[in-house]
This record gives sequence, C-alpha cells and structure tokens, in this order.
Amino acid sequence: MCLMHSSLDGRTHPSRWRPKGAGTDWFEKIHDELGGDAWVIGRITGSEFAKGKPYPATSSETFPRQNWFARRDAKTYGVVLDAQGKIGWGRSDIGGDPIVVVLTEGVPDSHLAGLRGEGVSYIFAGKSEIDLALALDILNRELGVKRLLVEGGGVANGAFLRAGLIDEFNLILSPAVDGASGAPFVFSSTEADSDKRAPLAAMTLEGVRELGSGVLLLRYLIKNDPQAVGK
Repeated sequence: MCLMHSSLDGRTHPSRWRPKGAGTDWFEKIHDELGGDAWVIGRITGSEFAKGKPYPATSSETFPRQNWFARRDAKTYGVVLDAQGKIGWGRSDIGGDPIVVVLTEGVPDSHLAGLRGEGVSYIFAGKSEIDLALALDILNRELGVKRLLVEGGGVANGAFLRAGLIDEFNLILSPAVDGASGAPFVFSSTEADSDKRAPLAAMTLEGVRELGSGVLLLRYLIKNDPQAVGK
C-alpha cells in the first residue's frame, strides 16, 4: 500500500505549500489507521532520519553477504532502501520501529560492521541494484511482513509502482499548492528509468473521506498487468 500526502499539484514538501500548514497533521494518523507490519522509504528520505556520520571506509572484519537481524520481535519495522550503503544511522530505530536496511551485495564490509555495531538489521536484495520483489519476499519470509506501507520519497514510490508491487494507493490531499519547480512529486524516477511506465491496468476509487478543513483521503485499488512490468 502506498501512502502519501500531497498538495493539489502533487508536491510532497509541506514547507513549500501555500497556504501554510494545510492539513499537515494527518499523515501519522492515517499511517497508524492503515496498520502496516512495516513501512518503507528510500535513501534520501531515510537520510533525513539519520543521526550518525558515514561509517569508516575500511574494516578488518569480513562478513558473508547474508541477511542479518538485530531483532525479529517487533510489531512494526522501518525499512530503508540504501542500495550502496550510504547512510550512517547513529540509531537503531525510527519512532520505536527497528530499522531494516535493504542493501546490495556490493556494499563494503566496513558498512556492514557499522550497521551491526549500531544494532541495525539488514537484508541483501540484489548484486548491484535492489530487486524490490526479492526484498518483499525476504521481509515476508524472515519477519512475517504481510502489509507494507510504501511512504516515499517519489523515486522509491515510483520504483515500487513500475515494478507492479503497489496494490492500493492512499493519498491525503491538502487544499494547498506548491506552484514552483524543484519540489519532489508523489511518484518520480531516476533519469535511467524516465522512459519506463507503470504496468497499471486499472485504478478503482474505493473511497473518499473528508478529514476536515478541506483535506481529503482518496483510496484507490490498483490492478497491475504482469505482462507490462518493466516495459
């Protein structure tokens, strides 16, 4: 399930919206209502939660490229896509939810040492690029995650969308506009993926809920076409 909060022009940085403060207190409330077993964000968004510095570039230790878990008993996990191992966390949880980092096998041993030292779990989902379907399979198999909330940024959301992995889209829509260039969108892509389209076969509006002060919650069910994934 993808959950995002945007202005009427699809932008996702509330600090840029006008008028200011339009319904910006709803995201966590709806997040809690949806009740995911885990939530996932991309590297850029994840970096905003980090409190540490990058880990040392070298290490005397070596580690197998195997999944490693500091905890398996949490009610909810915070999953962060960090393919190349760029984030030094300085913490092991976000809002009480243990962090699980999704890496590729090219990450250096020194980064794995840093994660282990801070009690940050990690999984491997690809050699040089993250295979999102594999990541979901591992999270389900190892941690029992069945209900995952995809919560940005736009590049991460877009990657899940193009992989045909989003079944439901919940959009908190605020009566505000950004109106200028440079702000991220709900769904976006890297330059390398700019010509790839999402394999959407249908989107069905399942509900519209007024949250107050002109804020709406739109809920869409998504039907993906497996034949169109990656095209």
